[in-house]
Amino acid sequence: MNHGEGSLAELADLADARLAELADDVVADCVDRMDVYRTVVPREDLRRSIEHNLRYIVAALRDPGDARDLSAPRETGRRRAHQGAPLPEVLRAYRLAFTAVWDVLIRRAGERHEPTRTTLLGAATLLWQLADEHAIELTEAYRAATAELLDEQHQRRAALLEALFTGQVGPDASPWEIAKLLDLQPNADLVVVAAENGALADAGLPRVERRLAERGIVSAWRLTPTLHTGVVSLRPGQRDELFAVLREAVTTRTGVSPPYQALRDTPRALHLAGVALAGIPTGQSDVHAFGTSPLAALVACEPDESERVAYQVLGSVLELPADDRTSLLDTLHAWFDHGGSAEQAAKQLYCHPNTVRYRLRRINELTGRSLTQPFDVAELATALHSLSLGKDPTPGRGQQGGPDRPNRH
Repeated sequence: MNHGEGSLAELADLADARLAELADDVVADCVDRMDVYRTVVPREDLRRSIEHNLRYIVAALRDPGDARDLSAPRETGRRRAHQGAPLPEVLRAYRLAFTAVWDVLIRRAGERHEPTRTTLLGAATLLWQLADEHAIELTEAYRAATAELLDEQHQRRAALLEALFTGQVGPDASPWEIAKLLDLQPNADLVVVAAENGALADAGLPRVERRLAERGIVSAWRLTPTLHTGVVSLRPGQRDELFAVLREAVTTRTGVSPPYQALRDTPRALHLAGVALAGIPTGQSDVHAFGTSPLAALVACEPDESERVAYQVLGSVLELPADDRTSLLDTLHAWFDHGGSAEQAAKQLYCHPNTVRYRLRRINELTGRSLTQPFDVAELATALHSLSLGKDPTPGRGQQGGPDRPNRH
């Protein structure tokens, strides 16, 4: 050991003699300066870390050439990540420990003019090196632990979303608890968004969760091989903002469910969003919203039966030549859209009200349903909603049939 090393060893002895006092001082300083050490990290945990840090410094000053044990900063980094302590605050606590040792050495030099300037410079260089080594090891361990925690969080989030979309909520978690874990707002309207993927597992709405968050809209998303689906929580007035974001992000066919409140209805909402998506022509990038009509939702949730109803009620109309069939169905839609007013329907169709009345009489004759009898009107409305599913209800055709009329936002 040369003379310089001997002087460093004397400094190490000085720091070692005051180690307990130094640890108490650093802990008190951390608690006083940083809220995280008052609320997140237990005081005894902080003191243990500070003491390990100080012993590490003392050992390095005593014998700078020895291999250094960096397990303590690694363990502290992992532990603080799991505790949720911010990394800058953790590193600041370590700097305070190194500063405390340096202050002791400086005071020693001022009181007794020892050690020499050369020894102090050597100690300063070593302390900076030690602080750098400590910071690197602690930071790498902290970031590795944070990455593991994020991966676990993403997996848990994906599992919770799967439970919501499939309705398979386990006995240990209610829908309310799942909403809380997903950060969905309570007492808010919910909608499900379903976007077709552009390619295998290629999200149809890139970065949509971040884009919505920038507008204060909370959402949770799941990516499957074919669909990009999300549950969106909407406060009053946010619906238009949601559609603005969707139209900015959309790259494929995208459907939106009607609003709902109970999370247990999420599987049904996902189905309705899928129906709205299917109503968009293949290859077209657009956003369609399923209407709010309960009848339309009922029809969509029983597609096979709905096809049979549509053919049973409107079969004679559907068998007409294409132009004739389309004019009658469009007239019937317009009549319903305008509350049974032939005049208003005529304005929408750019024809005379008598033309509308003539077409309605033909529908009456072809279907045997009167537009003045409530049950007949209900059957016609149900059949029209069935056609809006985008399938041709005529048996054996297998082609796109009736008018494609999902509600467009």
